[in-house]
Amino acid sequence: VGRQGCGLMPIRGHSGVQGGAEMGAYANVLPGGVAADEEGAARFGELWGFEVPKRTGMTTVEVLQAAEEGALDAFYSVGGNFLDTLPEPDRVERALGNVPLRVHTDLVLNTQALVEPADVMYLLPSKTRYEQEGGGTETTTERRVIFSPEIPRQVGEARTEWRMFLDLARAVRPDDYDAVHFADSAAIREDIERCVPFYAGIAALKEQGDQFQWGGPHLCSDRSFPTADGKAHFVAARPIAPVTTSERSFLLATRRGKQFNSMIQDGHDSLTDADRDHLFMARADAARLGFEANTPVVVESDHGELRCRIFIDDVAPGTVQTHWPEANVLIALGPRDADGGVPDYNAGVSVRRAD
Repeated sequence: VGRQGCGLMPIRGHSGVQGGAEMGAYANVLPGGVAADEEGAARFGELWGFEVPKRTGMTTVEVLQAAEEGALDAFYSVGGNFLDTLPEPDRVERALGNVPLRVHTDLVLNTQALVEPADVMYLLPSKTRYEQEGGGTETTTERRVIFSPEIPRQVGEARTEWRMFLDLARAVRPDDYDAVHFADSAAIREDIERCVPFYAGIAALKEQGDQFQWGGPHLCSDRSFPTADGKAHFVAARPIAPVTTSERSFLLATRRGKQFNSMIQDGHDSLTDADRDHLFMARADAARLGFEANTPVVVESDHGELRCRIFIDDVAPGTVQTHWPEANVLIALGPRDADGGVPDYNAGVSVRRAD
């Protein structure tokens, strides 16, 4: 870390995820990664001029669990699709259908929006990132904040997302609206620079190609890390073993990383020559079970089953892989990572020849 040609870089799912997290679009942090606790809330309350909640929000999984229990009065989803991204899609569908009021903001109509509402649902079409009024920025995984100017055009009733957020703020907290009102996107970038010190420079981004890299080319180049003792800390990860031990038991993983989240949209992946219904299996395991390429099989877990065809590939013996989100029917909505709240996208499964 901190040396030329080295360092750490997160593999994010989409181009807005890095910047979104750094702006506080996360259950347990405020903008700039500030903890959502009493101290953090007091800091932003002073900056913004109104009281900021001193508690963390719900994770995605906790939102669905609350919906299941009838504890959500309303659900507002912006640019997401829980139905196609989370494990146990049947359970997710039931939870979404249990919320009295749902609001979906997106570029296109997705499967989540098609879940029949318990009472009322609104669809709010959004402009794309390139059509946002006044332009906008994205943050890459190498910490570059890059400006994209507005492409001036109007498609149907689509609106700029931040305009819709301001309308929501005015409806929910009318007395505090003046404190969070922004005249244009430049004012938003000015407020980011004011509130998130390491984003200094974002207010100056105005033209195509304008950018800066927060933290410079290397983080921690002085070998000092942002921890209490200034040292880096390693965390040991315990490998997961299959839940059963029969000869047909495997540890299943999705290919979320290898297909870069949902990049592969077609029925055939030209990079691997595999189809969406293929189950990647080691040659030794396939031979042991009498499977050949394209042998139809049924993959079963405690949560569901998936019909696949064998694809012999270089995967670790005792493990199998299949595409995401198809594999979600095999995976439990919990347990979750203790820190990030992310579901465990692995499962103990058994594989048998299809009847």
